[in-house]
Amino acid sequence: MTKSNNQLDANNSNTLSSSNKAEHAANNKNRRSLLLLITVFILPILLAKLALDNQWLDLGVTNEGRLLTQQLTLTDLGIKEQKFGQQWLIIYRLPKQCADMCLHSIEIVHNSYVTLGKDMPRVTPVLLQENIFTAQQSERLAKSQWQILALTAQMKNLLHEPQVLIADPLGNIILSHQLPEHEQQQTSFGKAIINDMKKLLKYSKVG
Repeated sequence: MTKSNNQLDANNSNTLSSSNKAEHAANNKNRRSLLLLITVFILPILLAKLALDNQWLDLGVTNEGRLLTQQLTLTDLGIKEQKFGQQWLIIYRLPKQCADMCLHSIEIVHNSYVTLGKDMPRVTPVLLQENIFTAQQSERLAKSQWQILALTAQMKNLLHEPQVLIADPLGNIILSHQLPEHEQQQTSFGKAIINDMKKLLKYSKVG
């Protein structure tokens, strides 16, 4: 009888040991999965942001984007991140009236997006606008790659003036480009957006 009890205890001990090993292996697998997620997805974006914060990208050049000092996200603006599938966004907050200068800026920003070439699928250009376009202009925009969203009161409260913003795939808005005041500044304005986007896309493979 004693021998049977000892054998039963040994079997129970082996079962518990196997269970502990399985639980330990599962925990290790979960930890590895979390580390992989951080390494593959979050870390590249953090490195890109760190590069911007420390000016590793030489963003002090004239007409390059301005780093936002206060946190601003797509959620803050009422934009659903899921709509864009973890992409980089070039967001153009339009003015109330869009005269020739404004229309030219829209074209310049769109051309900057197209210039990204093979990286275009990683980026989506977004227009935030009130109902300011004619039927002909709306038709022309519909044929472009612009995603057009209504400019809401929530957006106006946070974005007081027309500007171009760059958002990362995590929904953080990190850069702002002020619109050119003169026609001759349009080219350098477009180049500044291209330069910033290419640097960010180079440092981060996410999106």
